[in-house]
Amino acid sequence: MRHTFSLVLWSLIALLFVQCAKRGNPTGGPEDETPPVLLRAVPELNETQFREDRIRLYFDEYVKLNKLKDQLIISPPLDPASYIISPQSTAAKYVQIELMDSLRSNTTYNFNFGQSIVDNNEGNPYPYFRYVFSTGDYVDSLQVRGTIGNAFGREAKNFVSVMLYAVDSTYTDSLIYNRPPDYLSNTLDSLAVFEIGNVRAGRFLLIAQKDVADNYTFDQSADDIAFANDFIELPTDSLFHLELFREQTDFSLGRVFQAGQNRIGLGYYGDPTGLEVLPLNLPDSVKTIQTFDKETDTLYVWYNKIKADSLQFDIHHDTLKIQRTHQIRKAEVDSLTISPSITGVLHLSDPLRMETSTPILTIDKSQMRLLDRDSIPVPFEVSVEDPHRVLFDFDILPNDNYRLDVLPGAITDFFNTSNDTLQMQFRTQKPADYGSLYLQLVGVPSYPIIVQLTDENENLIRSLPIAAPQRRVVFSNLQPKKYYVRLIVDENNNGKWDSGRFLDRRFPEKVYHHEPLLDVRANWELQEQFIVE
Repeated sequence: MRHTFSLVLWSLIALLFVQCAKRGNPTGGPEDETPPVLLRAVPELNETQFREDRIRLYFDEYVKLNKLKDQLIISPPLDPASYIISPQSTAAKYVQIELMDSLRSNTTYNFNFGQSIVDNNEGNPYPYFRYVFSTGDYVDSLQVRGTIGNAFGREAKNFVSVMLYAVDSTYTDSLIYNRPPDYLSNTLDSLAVFEIGNVRAGRFLLIAQKDVADNYTFDQSADDIAFANDFIELPTDSLFHLELFREQTDFSLGRVFQAGQNRIGLGYYGDPTGLEVLPLNLPDSVKTIQTFDKETDTLYVWYNKIKADSLQFDIHHDTLKIQRTHQIRKAEVDSLTISPSITGVLHLSDPLRMETSTPILTIDKSQMRLLDRDSIPVPFEVSVEDPHRVLFDFDILPNDNYRLDVLPGAITDFFNTSNDTLQMQFRTQKPADYGSLYLQLVGVPSYPIIVQLTDENENLIRSLPIAAPQRRVVFSNLQPKKYYVRLIVDENNNGKWDSGRFLDRRFPEKVYHHEPLLDVRANWELQEQFIVE
């Protein structure tokens, strides 16, 4: 009995300790959301006659630097080799800036840390802290504010550099290509607004660019650019809107390379219209043809068998005329392959095409046959759209099945290679499987225009040129999905959107976007008003 009582007693004691332990566990309390506090700066903020080579910013707790490269903006820009900011990999109660080179005289400097200074424990940022000082007698205090847009696309880009160049006796438009600006800001990652602070009074060029190389200069081949209509005068209360666009790259030649056993590639930049490559000193038995791959900006020169170690040719483009020699090397042999543009379903508004890997020399319609579901021949026409594309034109009927037979010898390529037997089967859908979009255009500033449908990622689906005002625009036989609509004012009536050019002070053609995403459903007519504003 005593033994049993002892066991019960010890069990109660153990249970009591467990309960006490449970009651004594800390809950952790609320999460720390308090950002660090700047206690002092040495030298002080807004110091004038600045002559120091070290700056220290002291905080009330341990801090660290987070994504400093993305967040830090120094205006005027400094060479990254001319300063060191620490600590980089550890935490401390201060942030230190060491200046290795001399600074400009009578200049206000602005170190904007963005949200890179965070506390060590929770990562709470000390938001948009700016350390400002002047090497002159006063701190400049003027500001330039505005917004960033996209001249063609729907969404503004992030991390856009906004720059001011002083317009003085040394100014030329070429400055943006070879030297950093006098003042700099950045939209960072989530904002489409900008503010350039601590600017002096004067006349400036205001530009923005998506600075891919982060070198504060404009690279036409890589950077988007925007610029204000005119030089701006400070002080001003104006808000500026800048729309980024990619310039058409000035034409230039790239390298020549062996692309295939009987194919040479010539890379280029810019508009290739008029580009021609003329091989020299070839016997009459050697034939050549040139094709363009605009996806890779490459011109290809194809040639049949040649007994030579090198190929010499002239290159012509507008006023350009140069001569080059290419050493012929062994490479993979190009062979004829044919790929249909569809698999399974031919939509009522889509053409039927075939793509070839090698240039087409001839097509023989007699070796082709198109049949419907009842095996009845369907009249069609066939043509070569370009050296790599065959187009089939016929009356596409809904809710039908087709078979296309391409017999040997129907397609012959540049190397006199013909196709093997190719058979493809496909079907069309019912009209009820598609939807239609009826657009009423309101407020169009001028004509001609181009109205385009895109998918949710802004990939082009349909494009419709319109020369004069009309009551409505119709897109029929649309696959059920969501679409965006954009309108291009085609100022030069060339059927495409034209970009701008900084040196000519030419802006891109205006593009308007219909804001809501349109949900086109099967067997449905969607009526929509597009107010252009």
